[in-house]
Amino acid sequence: MRGLSRASLAEVEEHFNAVAGSADLGTLADELFAIADLFDREHGLRRTMSDAARPAAQKAQTLRILLEGKVGAAALETAVGAVSARWARAGDLADALERLGVIAAAAEAEAQGRLDEVEDELFRFGRIIASNLALHRALADPAAPAQGKRELLGSLLGGKATPTTIRLVTQLAVHPRGRSLDGGLEDVGHLVAAQRQRLVAVVHSAVALSEEQKRRLATWLRASYGRDVHLNVEVDPRVLGGFSVRIGDDLIDTTIAGRIEEVRRRLAG
Repeated sequence: MRGLSRASLAEVEEHFNAVAGSADLGTLADELFAIADLFDREHGLRRTMSDAARPAAQKAQTLRILLEGKVGAAALETAVGAVSARWARAGDLADALERLGVIAAAAEAEAQGRLDEVEDELFRFGRIIASNLALHRALADPAAPAQGKRELLGSLLGGKATPTTIRLVTQLAVHPRGRSLDGGLEDVGHLVAAQRQRLVAVVHSAVALSEEQKRRLATWLRASYGRDVHLNVEVDPRVLGGFSVRIGDDLIDTTIAGRIEEVRRRLAG
């Protein structure tokens, strides 16, 4: 989001934090996802609720009439705060509500002491669909029935992943909202990590790292970036030795393959 929408998002997040404390966070996440999906589905409603020319009080009253008794108080008040804000484009309204749904789900996992599990599961699931073309097609196909996707995810993840991970992956698969499944998983992974103000580092190593090696790497990265860093480690024989670490746009490459490529670039340049 940019400009006006970024400022509005900050205001709505502050309002969300004020009303979410006493709510069941899993239910709140589901309700915020449902409201975002409603705005995506009903274009006329989305235009009306994001129209900056309409008085905020009028939009808030309309939404209260529409949602009263259908969602909990925290979801309703969060949605009212969202429609009362000003957005640079209509789609930013639904984006904001979905984002807050992800934050609610992550907060529930953190309260249960399972946030690390969720981060790891999201990363591993991303790697699974990246390597399984048939599964990727089944989940990413916008024409595939939503119930079929839910059943497929239930058979894949039921009893094997946290309820938070299942909730988030299902939202991404059933309601892609114009994004790729891979990109959605990456975005959600960063939002989940941000629940504890952590960065996400994707580590490619020729061999599996021991717990001590991961601890030392995380400590070094925390000292370098001034923030906690969650490691997503992927064993990749193509690196030939050493490891590479990507955090956002930053790349730390100590691999043999990386050194060979650097020599090739220098010779070619």
